[in-house]
Amino acid sequence: MKPDSIRTEELPIYESLIRERGDVVEEARVVAEETQHQMAEALNGVTPAGHNPSS
Repeated sequence: MKPDSIRTEELPIYESLIRERGDVVEEARVVAEETQHQMAEALNGVTPAGHNPSS
């Protein structure tokens, strides 16, 4: 069995840490996706909402 194939339900210590500290792995994934989206927009010349380009 590969480590990637282990479900979190099978890891009681991991579940306990999530309850105590929050799901840091999930939060990091969300931030990474948002950053990737923002960078793609920046590379395509799209100005983020609420930001005006400097003149």
